[in-house]
Amino acid sequence: MPPLRTALLQSSGRLGDTAENLKALEEAAARAAQGGAGLLVTSEMFLTGYALDLQDIPGLAEPADGMSARAIGEIARRHGIAVLYGYPERAGDTVYNSAQLIGPDGTPLANYRKTHLFGCFEQDAFTPGDTPVVQADLGGLRVGIMICYDVEFPENVRAHALAGTDLLLVPTAQMHPFQFVAEQLVPVRAFENQMYIAYVNRTGPEGEFEFVGLSCLASPDGVTRTRAGRGEEMVFGEADPELLRASRAANPYLRDRRPGLYASLV
Repeated sequence: MPPLRTALLQSSGRLGDTAENLKALEEAAARAAQGGAGLLVTSEMFLTGYALDLQDIPGLAEPADGMSARAIGEIARRHGIAVLYGYPERAGDTVYNSAQLIGPDGTPLANYRKTHLFGCFEQDAFTPGDTPVVQADLGGLRVGIMICYDVEFPENVRAHALAGTDLLLVPTAQMHPFQFVAEQLVPVRAFENQMYIAYVNRTGPEGEFEFVGLSCLASPDGVTRTRAGRGEEMVFGEADPELLRASRAANPYLRDRRPGLYASLV
């Protein structure tokens, strides 16, 4: 299979303005497709912005099959590109911090609800999800999804590795002073779990937060294949099945595990 060229959209969009963020996503999908990408990944809560007033979140939240999901399906279909976007999801009276993957034909492929909520803001605004491994097949790869803080828990990423995830998509809202996560932790997670990780951040000031950018695509050999700076930009990288196979053959982490020794972890 050929590599899956992946576009990482490092952007914060416009806070509280879903319509404008959908316009920005349309333009980004066009640029990504023109750049040869088969997948576009956005940041955490891209659809609405992250630093929302708590009272505004329920009104901005949408069902997984809501109007914005349908609009993004049309964007994906028009440009022939898969799209992973972050958004607040409403399910009955419950609101989740979610990310949804739409296929290049506009079909929803997977919807993930953040399982580890960071800080008082998220814990007050959202209910944590309870499904740690959500996957879909795309471009010959098994693609998994998690959100921001989730990737900082090694058990989470290892669960994806054991379930066969090849490319882990992580929309994030990584803020100062935790930039070491993007710079150091994400490439290590990719190496120790023998997978690609696309980590896509917001950027600049938003409410009380200062997002640090530094989006990256890290590969299973521990190399950062592409890295954004601190501002708004789109960068491209390739998830190569051949490199993945070669790296897994050479690296024995998953083969040398001794699960019987790890019972105390849970």
